[in-house]
Amino acid sequence: MRNLGVHVLLELNECRPDLLTDVAGVREKLLEAVRNGGATIVGDYFQQFDPYGVSGMIVVAESHVSIHTWPEHGYAAVDVFTCGNSQIPYSISELVIRAFDSQRPVMCEFKRGILSGQQNAAALVA
Repeated sequence: MRNLGVHVLLELNECRPDLLTDVAGVREKLLEAVRNGGATIVGDYFQQFDPYGVSGMIVVAESHVSIHTWPEHGYAAVDVFTCGNSQIPYSISELVIRAFDSQRPVMCEFKRGILSGQQNAAALVA
């Protein structure tokens, strides 16, 4: 099956709430995971919410990585989308899971831009 990209959705459950609260800390952890995962950073934007929570987006040459945190629930939702079929989205995903100390991560993978006419199926990977 030929596809244009891979989109990994991370459900980061049972994270340490203190790692999900501070916009500067969330930004640095995500930027480090993206850098060490092999993507090329083009730009980023992060926003702190009141009373808590952070949303952020990193645009990479390969596509994007985003995060939305709910520290009060120890939860973060992360998207890692890259073009091509490289290992970059998987490397970034593993680094993000470790960075936010998720004790119960769930990873869903979607092939994007299926060109062969086949249906796209999400595969759950624990």
